[in-house]
Amino acid sequence: MTHEFARQGASVGRGRIRPLHRQDDMSTQDSRAADRAAAEFGLDQRATQRDHAARPARASHRYRLPGQGRTAALSAATVAALAVLWWVATHRQWLPPLFLPAPEAVWAAFVDAWHGHIQGGLPLSEHLLWSAARVFGAFVLAAAIGVPAGILMGVSRIARGVLDPLLEFYRPLPPLAYLPLVVIWFGIDETAKLVVIFLACFAPIAMAARAGVRAATVEQINAAYSLGGSFAQIVRHIVLPAALPEILTGLRIAIGFGWTTLVAAEMVAATAGLGQMVLNASSFLRTDIVVMGILIIGAIAWLFDLAMRWVERRVVPWKGWG
Repeated sequence: MTHEFARQGASVGRGRIRPLHRQDDMSTQDSRAADRAAAEFGLDQRATQRDHAARPARASHRYRLPGQGRTAALSAATVAALAVLWWVATHRQWLPPLFLPAPEAVWAAFVDAWHGHIQGGLPLSEHLLWSAARVFGAFVLAAAIGVPAGILMGVSRIARGVLDPLLEFYRPLPPLAYLPLVVIWFGIDETAKLVVIFLACFAPIAMAARAGVRAATVEQINAAYSLGGSFAQIVRHIVLPAALPEILTGLRIAIGFGWTTLVAAEMVAATAGLGQMVLNASSFLRTDIVVMGILIIGAIAWLFDLAMRWVERRVVPWKGWG
């Protein structure tokens, strides 16, 4: 009997051990399957990351800002379309030549002006040099004074209280309004012309510099103060870099105002200059010379604006493409 019970207990023990071994085998298989699934998931995830890294342009194109992107092709197409429309309108005589001369007539006027075969006898290069010296001379002077004045108005309550009424008073005035007064004060020499163009350029530069000061955050200024920075260091290293995008925009606007005021400035006893050439040609109804002068002034201003955009991309790359 004792041996019988022993055999039965052994058989029962072996029967219990076999399911345990089967459970261990099943758990091992499950763990191996889970490891394979995790490995496959990791490979898929790495492949997805490689795909995203290989296609950064598509993701940036999808999530870029509204209006962002290059416009050179569209601008060139627009200029070409306007030129074709001008040629068609003049050759089909939609407008008389007195109102809109043909492109060939404007080119002939350009060739004559380059050789000095127009009223006054001066070549176009001399007119161009005189006008460029007046505009860019007044522009540099306005930038040298307007940027510090705008920064000072932005960081000083006293400077803002003193300069703001004067700036806001004369800023809306057209140059022709104060041109007679400038002539009375400074005469009819080059000083009066420079002052008129200077006043036209100064206001947008100072206003832009003042507005740019607000781009510096309070957290940046307080952090600089906590590190022991002085007022001059904060203005130089925090306020000025933060205001640079607005300052450069103000410079672009100011040079446009300078060329706009050029014709008014050269009304004051000028014997050379693009504005004087246009005014003199209008007196003789030489519309071809008038259009030629307008195109030259616009082309110079446009080239300067493109140069300022290039400077913006180099000096303030965080602003983006303008």
